[in-house]
Amino acid sequence: MELSRLNKLLEFIKNEPDDEFLKYALATEYLRLNEIDKALAYYEDLVNNHPGYVGTYYHLGKLYEALNRKDDAIKTYETGMKVTKEKRDNHAFSELQAVYRQAMGFEEDDDDY
Repeated sequence: MELSRLNKLLEFIKNEPDDEFLKYALATEYLRLNEIDKALAYYEDLVNNHPGYVGTYYHLGKLYEALNRKDDAIKTYETGMKVTKEKRDNHAFSELQAVYRQAMGFEEDDDDY
């Protein structure tokens, strides 16, 4: 069943090789299948070629963190916050801000002072 979903996505991307949703779906599917290099390639393609696809920044940043690439994660979160702010996507901005602050070592209650 897992491979049939992946195979379907791969068939779809042949017909629409620049579709950002399909790239995102493939990245997510590869990550689920623990094919980290392929997931990383699709996520990085998205931020480089489809920077307005805001869902990518959170997941790519988290993947970078899992790969012990903290500086890359922080840069990804920062870029994502900039993009989401420009798009006025407050929900995505707040999610990115939370993981950014966590990656930077800030505690949740640091704003209470």
